[in-house]
Amino acid sequence: MSTPLAPRKESLPLETRKNFRWTVVIWLLIGGIINYLDRANLSIAAPEMMKELGLTKTDIGLMGTVFSWSYAMMQLPSGWLIDRFGTKKVYSIAVIWWSLATFLTGAVSKMSSFIAARLLLGVGEAPCFPTAAKITANWFPKKERGLATGFWDSSSKWGPAIAPPILVFLLVSFGWRALFYITGAIGIVFAIIFLVFYKNPDKSRKLSEEERAYIQADGAGTEQGINQTPIKWRTLFTYRSVWGMILGFFCTIWIWNIFLVFLPLYLVEAHHISLQELGIYASIPWIGGIFGNIVGGFITKKLVDKGISTPINAKRSLISICALAAAVVVILIPFVQGIAITLALLTLALCFISAITGSAWAMAGDVAPPALVASVGSIQNFGGYFGGAFSPVVAGFIVDATGSYLFAFVSGGIIAGCAALCYWFIVKDPIEERKA
Repeated sequence: MSTPLAPRKESLPLETRKNFRWTVVIWLLIGGIINYLDRANLSIAAPEMMKELGLTKTDIGLMGTVFSWSYAMMQLPSGWLIDRFGTKKVYSIAVIWWSLATFLTGAVSKMSSFIAARLLLGVGEAPCFPTAAKITANWFPKKERGLATGFWDSSSKWGPAIAPPILVFLLVSFGWRALFYITGAIGIVFAIIFLVFYKNPDKSRKLSEEERAYIQADGAGTEQGINQTPIKWRTLFTYRSVWGMILGFFCTIWIWNIFLVFLPLYLVEAHHISLQELGIYASIPWIGGIFGNIVGGFITKKLVDKGISTPINAKRSLISICALAAAVVVILIPFVQGIAITLALLTLALCFISAITGSAWAMAGDVAPPALVASVGSIQNFGGYFGGAFSPVVAGFIVDATGSYLFAFVSGGIIAGCAALCYWFIVKDPIEERKA
């Protein structure tokens, strides 16, 4: 008597077999949240620091500028270091470095010491997002990089979103110095855990062969170093698309830094909210940023999935539309009076700006060859933060001189809108080796 054949199992598409690659996003999300807690804690502590130490808004803006300037200058060597020595090693050292700098900020009292601590913070934080861009390129096919990047880039909004209620509680309970001590300690613990448990895709035992094949089909799956490409690092500055990314990110980070440094102060001074109310109100706009990051990545993925656009053009289109929308919303902010409409506009502005930053970071994987993703991402970030480094001190000077935030927001909105011109008209083609 013959045994009946077992029913045949249909082979599932590779992308539905396993999704271990998406757990990598959790590492990048947590690291990014810690990164932004350590730079956003200044904006929460600023009112008490000004009261206790006699600091001015220009002083606070200068600290933001020093951080952004050192952060920008270290982008160039950090991208090269990541591509040369690998993501895991450089990232772990960077997290420990910036966490110690954060701890130091809580231990000093002189302006010169604050400047030194913020400078060290910028140096340590520089490799964070270029590393995340390279890890994403290692683990994800091109069509998924926008969505994956949207998730981990939302960390730059989760940090400021969860910082106000948590850090205001610590501020009221223990004083402003506790903010820096606690966030610094959290970073050191995370760095140790990452160093022990994170693996690159070619060394991961939890990655199934089906998923590995799916990732490798689009050129990912193995971390490539800078010595595996004939394109020299210095020649990256000769490519048109790289300059479009530099200029476009400059326009975006200009207004981003104003929000990061001055949003809590603006709510306190322009709308006269209490310190307790600040813990809630200062969080709300960053929720819009989280939404913009994730939805922006989802939209670019759908455009590619449906064959409407290539990965790079999907991101260029989204960035351009969001930059123009952000410009209009930011310019409107100082002209409204009520706290509800102000929070609504701030939330919309950060939604559009965040959609830009997420797609811009993902674009590094579209424009650069795999061996140079961190370098191109860091060069773009260099442009953004080198120019954007001046926005907090310029905004602080404008507010001190005029007693109003109007011109800071209007000029910031105009500059943000220019990002559309840069990404749409200058960024065109991926980087390819040129024939001699």
